[in-house]
Amino acid sequence: MPSLTKLCRFALACLLATAFACITSPLHAQNYPSKPIRLVVPFGPGGPTDVAARIVAQVVQSALGQSVVIENRPGAGGAVGSRSVASAEPDGYTLLIGTSATLGVVPALMKNPGYDPIKSFAPVAKVADSTPVLVAPATFPASSVGDFIAHAKANPGKLSYASAGVGNQTQLLAELFKSKAGIDVVHVPYKSGAEMVTAILSGQVQMAFPDVSILIPLIREGKLKALAVTSAQRHPQLPDVPTMSESGIADFIMTFWSGVVAPAGTAPDIVTKLNAAIDDGLKSAAIRDGLAKVGSEAAPGSPQDFADFISTETKKWSAVAKLSGISLD
Repeated sequence: MPSLTKLCRFALACLLATAFACITSPLHAQNYPSKPIRLVVPFGPGGPTDVAARIVAQVVQSALGQSVVIENRPGAGGAVGSRSVASAEPDGYTLLIGTSATLGVVPALMKNPGYDPIKSFAPVAKVADSTPVLVAPATFPASSVGDFIAHAKANPGKLSYASAGVGNQTQLLAELFKSKAGIDVVHVPYKSGAEMVTAILSGQVQMAFPDVSILIPLIREGKLKALAVTSAQRHPQLPDVPTMSESGIADFIMTFWSGVVAPAGTAPDIVTKLNAAIDDGLKSAAIRDGLAKVGSEAAPGSPQDFADFISTETKKWSAVAKLSGISLD
């Protein structure tokens, strides 16, 4: 049995360690950042996630006076870049643009993506929401969700839908729609979102769920039919397009989103400092206008707000993955 002296020494050591942590953490945050911050984008350059990254880099650099270097690390649906940040030093100098794909879809489809969306990261700030849109070719006979379902039921197995690849969010959305509507539509996977949109424009397929960012001009010019948006409310730039819920498809609220996370164990004061910089930046009219140009909406909030949101999203996408039977393992 340990002696009373040893127990007292152990208790004193614990007390001193706690006191040291309390003293050094604020000092660490006060001096942060003292060198450039690396912001990992887990996809190739040029995509919608890059827009969020550029905005984050701009507002953090402006608020904290330190440069932010964007590093694109694509691969495995975003898992490669996400893993690299999960295993990085939790010092606030390596951050990740987390998305609905990397923190929601990939963990739902892979047994071991190399990170846990909840345990591996410290949520910093949500940045933006973007809305998928159910679209059909301009020449397609249906002009509403109800009409599309009726047409599909009258032609089982004869219609097809495009996705941006097997296991992509666009496939999961279509499979969820098929399940809720009780229709048989064949999946045709493409290599990218651009190819998916090209397929729907040319009438090779009859439906898809692309992100609104690349659709607004095509819809306004009448090159595509927008049947519904998957957000909770109508999109401000597509006010005449109903939501899925308004179209009779219950519990179909799904968005593509982005936000900043740091490696788990990052000091709370650093997280708070980063959150304040990003949230303040998102209040800027210029930043909001920049997001609006690509169909996105700013979504500021606290680190806890973002943590709660990620938790809800992982459960939602896991349920959709289970329903669809899709796996990337």
